[in-house]
Amino acid sequence: MSAPSQSGGATITDRRQLIEYFENACKPPSRWRLGTEHEKFVFDRDTLKPLPYEGERGIRSFLEKLQRFGWQPMNENGNLVALELGRCHITLEPGGQLELAGAPLDTVHETCDEIYVHLKQVKEVAAEMNVGLLGLGFQPKWAREDCPWMPKQRYDIMKAYMPKVGTLGLDMMLRTSTVQVNIDYGSEADMIQKFRVGLALQPVATALFANSPFTEGKPNGFVSYRSQIWTDTDNDRSGMLDWVFDDDMGFERYIEYALDVPMYFVYRDGRYIDASGQSFRDFLAGKLPALPGELPTLSDWDDHLTTLFPEVRLKRFMEMRGADGGPWRRLCALPALWAGLCYDSEALDAAWQLCRDFTADERNMLRREAPVQGLKTPFRDGTLQDIAKQVVAIARGGLERRARLDSQDRDERMYLDQLAEIAETGVTPAETLLDLYTGRWNESVDPVFTEFAY
Repeated sequence: MSAPSQSGGATITDRRQLIEYFENACKPPSRWRLGTEHEKFVFDRDTLKPLPYEGERGIRSFLEKLQRFGWQPMNENGNLVALELGRCHITLEPGGQLELAGAPLDTVHETCDEIYVHLKQVKEVAAEMNVGLLGLGFQPKWAREDCPWMPKQRYDIMKAYMPKVGTLGLDMMLRTSTVQVNIDYGSEADMIQKFRVGLALQPVATALFANSPFTEGKPNGFVSYRSQIWTDTDNDRSGMLDWVFDDDMGFERYIEYALDVPMYFVYRDGRYIDASGQSFRDFLAGKLPALPGELPTLSDWDDHLTTLFPEVRLKRFMEMRGADGGPWRRLCALPALWAGLCYDSEALDAAWQLCRDFTADERNMLRREAPVQGLKTPFRDGTLQDIAKQVVAIARGGLERRARLDSQDRDERMYLDQLAEIAETGVTPAETLLDLYTGRWNESVDPVFTEFAY
């Protein structure tokens, strides 16, 4: 989730400001960047349990030790809750999952280098503390009540609100881990095409990155339980957004959607004010019960947009949100996949041709079944694997035409090699874990904490 909120920004006195918020974010292709965010579980190597916030082997101590690398502390009510360095942030998810929110970078090479440096730093600190770091989509061993809560005010508000709107929201907060990539858009029309491609093909990404088959030490019947969690978290603010494919889709249509999503909070003077369930429309009219008579600022609008959780999210950039957390190479593969699809016009057009005739029922079926069946999900005369092969091939072509080279004159296609293998074999990462569980691991998930730790 986002770094600590910042107060400020112009007061919103005209609805036109909401449209300009998105219009002003449009960039020419020469300025398109990639921002990759990934989370991982931090655990005690002796007990395999998640770390508490306090204590010598706690999350706070972990963040303090990371400051040796130049990271600057960000505090909330005296608690260290995040770090910043340039345009990067290290933040805490509610259950102590550690997130790197990377800088906007020009190439996948730079993104992968950024992830590598970050993992090197956190592994150095982890070794000193005798703790481990695990990239998986869902906590494989521990129950919800075994997970600590991090001391962030916004999480207190969400913790109270989530059970009112779904049964799995607290699991989303405490026990999931993801990787997502943020991409730019050049115009309203470009945003629309990327949004539609992103939504229609998000189940492909879910299947390719599926990596969460265990719950409380046992197989859970899913390849991506993290993705399944979102189907009963809060349907007011998540899902496939069928209306994105309607003729009236655009910035204004997304604004209408965002205004209808109930609020969580307003940030003022260093504290979060509970506005859960209240309306941003009322806020625009100066009638928000939490702050009667006060109008919102653009910072409030920005905060509100971060509390929407569809499979593709629009802000000043677009977030592709459908993938489970995983190992270093797959963290690099996600920005490669979406850069290949969305940052080359020929590839974007080809991706749209591939999925433009998917019906709403088909898109929602794929969203529903990909977490269960992965690439084996039946689709028309074949399976989702057939679509995945085409998607990876289109992305490879896009990256080849992008021709962004590293110091050894290699382009970005190499980061898709793992996805190409998964698509070709039809075996998701989750199925590999399940084979280990029923085989060499003797029906124990404990080995995942050693064999698949960073």
